[in-house]
Amino acid sequence: MDLTVIVVLVVVLALFFDFTNGFHDTANAMATPIATGALKPKVAVGLAAALNLVGAFLSTEVAKTISNGLIKEGDGGVQILPEMIFAGLIGAIVWNLVTWLFGLPSSSSHALFGGLIGAAIVGAGFGVVDYSVLVSKVILPALIAPVVAGVVAFTATRLAYAITRMPASSAQSGVRGRFRYGQIFSSSLVALAHGTNDAQKTMGVITLMLISAGLQDSGTGPQIWVIVTCAVAIALGTYMGGWRIIRTLGAGLTDVKPAQGFAAETSTAATILASSHLGFALSTTQVASGSVIGSGLGRKGSSVRWRTAGRIGLGWAMTLPASAIVGALAAFVATIGPAGIIIDLVVGLAVIVTIFLLSRRNRVDSNNAISEVDAASIAVRSPKATRRKRRVAG
Repeated sequence: MDLTVIVVLVVVLALFFDFTNGFHDTANAMATPIATGALKPKVAVGLAAALNLVGAFLSTEVAKTISNGLIKEGDGGVQILPEMIFAGLIGAIVWNLVTWLFGLPSSSSHALFGGLIGAAIVGAGFGVVDYSVLVSKVILPALIAPVVAGVVAFTATRLAYAITRMPASSAQSGVRGRFRYGQIFSSSLVALAHGTNDAQKTMGVITLMLISAGLQDSGTGPQIWVIVTCAVAIALGTYMGGWRIIRTLGAGLTDVKPAQGFAAETSTAATILASSHLGFALSTTQVASGSVIGSGLGRKGSSVRWRTAGRIGLGWAMTLPASAIVGALAAFVATIGPAGIIIDLVVGLAVIVTIFLLSRRNRVDSNNAISEVDAASIAVRSPKATRRKRRVAG
């Protein structure tokens, strides 16, 4: 296949992945302020989109980790062809959409890394991956960052309730009044941090492709047009709102109060911004989930839904290998030649359309996501009443 055609296909597919990353991860910043009523749903996603756009221009360190670190360079340059990057993106997009369909806040970042690694191994062998970079800047941050964010959120939640001198189980509206505006600020900071970290991953992929195609010098960072298009793509995706995952993070893990939300969002933002500065391509979703759990543990009278947390943890564990397998299969098909690329494209589009049609059967949007959040919150606040209701119904 002509090099120009495959380059265009990779750029389009990478931007589509960036778009899915946006709506998949909207919940990281806006699930808790929506759940507590600090922000109206459409205002929240609009604010997140704008700040994602701004955040994408603040740093390129994570992009350099992907374009110059994860895949080794050989004597002839980067050891991965544009066709393999194309296949890796298919693996990432498919896993992103599957987890979105089930409302599972998995890692878009790890889906991308898994897809690229699986495709690169098929194209150039196991030695093509720099495992030291994979461990130090991807796997270790994935294990450490959620724990750190959770501990910080736990501490911040305890501190917030101590400062206000109110019982953690209080149902008074004063908590919302005191932390409402703080939550708007903290969730905005998370959205800014998300743009700073996640938009760069797509920038890194496109830059890696341009280097592998000989259209950009090795060792250089993303070009300005790459930065702008990736920023716009993730902002548009964020504006769509990942309502299924907002429902999970907003009420599926714990009953979130404004003070908790403020603590969780502040912890998430601090962790992501620090990691972006260091070039760690961590999962913002994992950090946000860890913060929500930590804040739930920090408020007396709150309860964490460990079954939901277990499902999320299982999704995290499956993301890298599952997306790597899909990426490897797509790469294997792509080795056939132009016909293989076309097969990958057709099958990928068929999967995307199928997932979209399935999602329409049980539609979740700004209207019913919030009502389900409220219902879930009531169930958490009054478990005894819920059990009595079930016995009566039985």
